[in-house]
Amino acid sequence: MNELTITVAGWAATDVRLFKGQGDLAIASFRVASTPRYFDRDKGTWVDGVTEWFTVRVFRGAAITVSDSIRTGMPVVVTGRLRTSTWEAKDGPRVDHLIDATAVGPDCMRGVATFRRATGDASLSEEDMSPAASAIAASKEGAAGDDAVDASSFETEPPGVEADGLDALDREDEPEPVP
Repeated sequence: MNELTITVAGWAATDVRLFKGQGDLAIASFRVASTPRYFDRDKGTWVDGVTEWFTVRVFRGAAITVSDSIRTGMPVVVTGRLRTSTWEAKDGPRVDHLIDATAVGPDCMRGVATFRRATGDASLSEEDMSPAASAIAASKEGAAGDDAVDASSFETEPPGVEADGLDALDREDEPEPVP
């Protein structure tokens, strides 16, 4: 089956919401806005194009690491499978662009980031979830149980890696126009 893979560089427009899906599957979701900019030679200024909005979804253990790493306002790069969701609103049909992410990270062209490998068991506890998701999980029958998420890919931290966390610095460096 052919799937459309997309890479989007933009800005995290919302904080990451972490919740449980069917079968206690960890899911993280956040919105990304991407606005192209170009230099208008007639006006001598940078001009914003049309902003495109995407809902990014991340699953399993990666959902937990993304929720601990991405914050509103951070420049991000997201790669994944593009999906669309059509729904009916009061004023007509609407389409949401969804990206089921295979990679999410800070955009190091716009700031500096440090990497810290995820270690240990990536369990999704009630403290990790958004308040709304916690209420939904609590209302399910048999909500108490094993919340473990497969964390086999994050067992050890490689030697020599400092655990400083993610420090993304926002920089508004615009490229110089080419004459």
